[in-house]
Amino acid sequence: MKKILLYALLFCTCFSLYANTIKVGRNENISTIAKGIALAANGDTVLVGPGLYKEHGLIVNKSILLKGANNPVIDGENKFEVVAITVSNVTIEGFTVINSGSSSVEDYAGIKIINSKNVIIRNNILQNNFFGIYSQHGTHCRIENNRISSTAVSEQLSGNGIHCWKSDSMYIIGNKMNGNRDGIYFEFVTNSVISRNESFKNVRYGLHFMFSNNDAYISNLFHNNGSGVAVMYSHGVSMIRNFFFENWGDAAYGLLLKEIADSYIDNNSFEKNTSGIVMEGASRIQVQRNSFNRNGTALRIQASCMDIDIKKNNFIGNTFDVSTNGSLVLNSFKGNFWDKYEGYDLNRDGIGDVPYRPVSLYSMIIEKNPPAMILFRSFMSSLLDKTERVLPGLTPEALKDDNPLMKPLKL
Repeated sequence: MKKILLYALLFCTCFSLYANTIKVGRNENISTIAKGIALAANGDTVLVGPGLYKEHGLIVNKSILLKGANNPVIDGENKFEVVAITVSNVTIEGFTVINSGSSSVEDYAGIKIINSKNVIIRNNILQNNFFGIYSQHGTHCRIENNRISSTAVSEQLSGNGIHCWKSDSMYIIGNKMNGNRDGIYFEFVTNSVISRNESFKNVRYGLHFMFSNNDAYISNLFHNNGSGVAVMYSHGVSMIRNFFFENWGDAAYGLLLKEIADSYIDNNSFEKNTSGIVMEGASRIQVQRNSFNRNGTALRIQASCMDIDIKKNNFIGNTFDVSTNGSLVLNSFKGNFWDKYEGYDLNRDGIGDVPYRPVSLYSMIIEKNPPAMILFRSFMSSLLDKTERVLPGLTPEALKDDNPLMKPLKL
């Protein structure tokens, strides 16, 4: 054991002795980043001084630290990739990367990871790139504290802020994305974590999952996007302590779950969205300890959903608490607080003595005939809802909360 430790110490000492710092800048012998990378060996640091570097197609093919001092700018001049990483154990930090090429065929990016492991991209600013940071077959990579912005006006002519494809064990931490097609996009990505990011004013989604399993997104902020988050064709996704705010539009929502199973939605806040959560073809989902405040519709659960367990949530100030397009109910509601509940609690145990039916007749009419929304808050719509509550006949009989809470939960 002592020999192993001694050899490890000698290896680290030798490695550190031969690691060099190569300086790039106006007042240095090396004036381009490309030449600095070419002269570097594995383990070296390429330290780039302040200034503007008009370079594109940079390929990092050695395990180095590429570090900017005082935020140097790499201008791709709207041509091709700006920086591509093709080996493992690379760190890029401290740069402003601008003006990648754009294409309807190639996914050009400000910084692209290609078939690499243990890559760190942190503390960079990326502006006006087709894709900001792109991971293609990346593994155990960390994308942290970057600021990624673009000026996208349509889905077809723009890319995503952070795009991960066929990657595993990715850590997307503390980034800020705006003005992209999607803030963050995952496709065929597994065992990854998205945490403490802010994604706002993106054309389509703040976060978009496709065919990505066993991932988690925690403590993120999604606001003012075309729609907040879409999780599609995935399973084993944990959604915890996120904030979905002001995602407005004709078909907008805070969170869309489409063909998703075996997942958790816990302790999130949905506020001022057209719809808080929309579910289509979802199954075995736990929805608990969430707050739904001032949304158009808090929950839209299509008839194709089953085994959705909705408990210990607060529903306050929503136009409609729950809407559905069918009469068959295979989901459960238990122990939620509903501000529209008009029941009583004679034994004072904090639980209403009569069930609460969160689906109004008028919400079902609007679900099938959206133009009927123009009559909302009219005398006729109020009369229909009151009549349905007294003599229920059209709303789903089994869709009810048998244990409604009298006071909101402290979440």
